[in-house]
Parts: sequence; C-alpha cells; structure tokens
Amino acid sequence: MLVRSLRSSFGARALAPSYRHTRECVRRIQVASSTESGASEEGIPPPLKGIRILDLTRILAGPTSTMLLADLGADVIKVEQIGKGDDTRTWNPPSAPMLPDHLMPEEARHLPPESAYFLAINRNKRSITIDFKSPAGLEILRKLVAQSDVLVENFISGKLSEMGLGWEDCKKINPRLIYASITGYGQTGPYRKAPGYDVIIEGEAGLMHITGEPDRPPSKVGVAATDVATGLYAHGAIMAALFSRQQTGKGVWVDCNLFQSQLAGLANIASNYLIAGQEAQRYGTAHPSVVPYQGFPCKDGFIMIGTGSDRQFASLCKVMDLPSLVTDPRFSSNPLRVQNREELLKILSARLMEEGRDVWLAKFKGLGFPFGPLNNIKQTFEHPQAIARNVTVEVDHPRAGKIKLVAPAVTYNGQKMKVTRPPPWLSQHTEEILTELGYSPEQIVELQKAKVV
Repeated sequence: MLVRSLRSSFGARALAPSYRHTRECVRRIQVASSTESGASEEGIPPPLKGIRILDLTRILAGPTSTMLLADLGADVIKVEQIGKGDDTRTWNPPSAPMLPDHLMPEEARHLPPESAYFLAINRNKRSITIDFKSPAGLEILRKLVAQSDVLVENFISGKLSEMGLGWEDCKKINPRLIYASITGYGQTGPYRKAPGYDVIIEGEAGLMHITGEPDRPPSKVGVAATDVATGLYAHGAIMAALFSRQQTGKGVWVDCNLFQSQLAGLANIASNYLIAGQEAQRYGTAHPSVVPYQGFPCKDGFIMIGTGSDRQFASLCKVMDLPSLVTDPRFSSNPLRVQNREELLKILSARLMEEGRDVWLAKFKGLGFPFGPLNNIKQTFEHPQAIARNVTVEVDHPRAGKIKLVAPAVTYNGQKMKVTRPPPWLSQHTEEILTELGYSPEQIVELQKAKVV
C-alpha cells in the first residue's frame, strides 16, 4: 500500500521512498485493481494501515478529521482527560441505552451512558486517558510522539508549546512527524489566541448572514457545518502532508482553522463580492440568481423545486397546469423571473397548496427539472436511496450493545471501508497502549495509583 511503506512497524522509522517509487506503487495498485478477480467486490486494502495518529482533539472538527483517517485504516489513539474525556461524552441526552452490568466490562460499569454525539464521530479509535500536567504523563505523550506519524491537536494557539509539546518541541523528538493544528483563527494574526466555536465563526465569517429568511434575523445552520468542513479540510491536508513526507522525508506543520475553512466554503457568494462587489443577503431556501429555485409548502408538507433553464421552467408550468406563465412577459426569462420573484412565487405557492406533497412528487417525476421532498431525519434514513446505499452500519459496543452509526460516505470498488472498532469507552485502551510503549504491568499499576493515567 502506498502509505504503508512509510513504516514497517510503529517503532521503526522507514526512509522516505523516492517519487519514482511512489509512482511505481500507484502503478502496481492500479494494475492489481484491474486484474484481480472480484476486485469490485473486495474494495481496497486500508491505505493508511501502519500509520499511527496521535489524536489530542475534542468536540467535532478535530475528531471528524481523525475519524476519517481511522476509517482508512490508521491507528488513531485518542488521548483524553482523566475522569471526563472528550467534552462531547457529557453532551446528552440522548445517550445509547446501556447493557446490564453483567454484560459489560467491569472496569466500565461506573461510567455514564455513551452520548449519541460522541458515538457519531469517534468510531475506529482507541482511547487512553493521561494527565497532561504531570511529568510522568508528559513523558508518556513524548513516547507516543516518537512513535506516531501524525499528531492532531485543537488547543488554543501556543498552549501545547507551554507544555513542551508544540511543533518545535515535537519536531525534535520526531523529525518525520506531521503536526496538524486545528484552531479557531489560525496560528498568526490578532485573533490567533481566540478560542474557536462553530456558531461564533458562522456569524463572524459570513455564513449566518446568508442563512435564514429575508425578513427574519440571521440563523445558524442546523448542524455545526463549519466544524465539519474544517474536519474535512484537515483530513485532506494531513493526507497531502503524508505524501509530501514520502518525497522529502520530513514532517510538516499543518495550520487549519475554522475561520478560513468557512471563508473558503462561501464559494460563489465570496466570488460575487470579490469580483463584482455584490453584498449577499438572505434568501431562505431560495437561490439569489435563479427563480424558481427553493422550497415550497404543499397541502401536507414541503417540496424543493429548481428550474435552471427556460425549458425546465416550461416543463414545471405545464405539469402544474399554468402554461400561461411561460409566455407571460414578467416571467419569460430567468432575469425577468428574478426581477419579478415575488409575483411568481405567490402564483406557484397557491397552486402547490392545492395538492399533497406526494401527489406533486409523482407528477414531477421524469420531467427533467430538479425536485425533491424536504424530509425530516426519520424520512431521510427511510429514503429508498439511503436504504439502497446502506448509509448506516451496525456495530457492537461493549457498553451499549448493538448501535447504529452513519457509515463512511465513500466507496472504493463499490465497497465502503469497514468499521473495525466501535467508538471507545473512556480509557478503554489505556493499558493496551502503555504496554505497546514498553511499560510493564507493575509500572502501569503505579501510574494508575498516581492518577497519571
């Protein structure tokens, strides 16, 4: 595997392969994929198998990035605070129902229920708890740094440097380390010390300004979209840094932050301002440049309709028994429809309210313009496409029993990467990881008595 060649074991560091070797690896994988019998049924081998990720993140953006790396086969060691763990462990209700005491590990019976929030973004990881403030705890962390390929952290800029675990410190321990910092505003600039919260950045970086109905105050997005986007950016940046290390043999400091991730996510809205000086406004579900292109109420629900061309608009009008709209001088072209938005929407809305949502969905099918229901979450997971694509996966959790999670979103040769580990309970793998680092059972007991781990 391409990245697997970077290390033959967790303790031994391999020399960076040449670019020619990298291309040869790619060629061999491509040949194998095209010639092996049943390749389309087997997916691909975990491409990050053999890569160790030291995960010092919490909440959503960082854990999202490390979960995506874990999905690809990386060994992700999630370092958590003793007794508390990742903040999201306590973000409940809801929580997963717990197994009876006799069916779960004895050492895990005292812990609170597993929150649904934590379970959503921590699959395929191992958990260890360490006291960062103790010298013995810092020594454990330094040993993990020495044996890791990637460190991911989301502390306020400079905080880990104060503990002797900043980029410069870790680079001395492990020159090949990829050090990924996820912050609110980045490592430089006047806001570099400010904490980062999704909802604050949504407001500060423009997203909230364009979200909501035009006659109402700004609204946040229904999920922490800035955190999720930042996690995706960080995941991609870490993958790029691993490829860079193959060519240079050196580690990289990745600076990823919520503020710039959100700015990049403004897409055409940002371009409208930068190119044309056009300030954005809120349109609810509507599109600023295409009409009709928004959600509409029906007799018993909501439906989303989009017409990106005059031909599509004509098809919509025909099926709605409103053919005169096509030649109406107010609506005969998209610029005119944008100009006369309010009048057109009143006509369409009144007609759509005469029938139920499912009636319109059936009528619109196959007519060549985009449409779809506005589903709640239950309807989303019961969607025929969701069922056909197996968008959930069931795993056995040692404390909660069988639980359902959203499955990885990408397939390779038609197959998803497997969920090999359920989200860990707090400190589940502490002894296992310390043993891998060379600590004896007696030393581990002493560390536990001293509340270092």
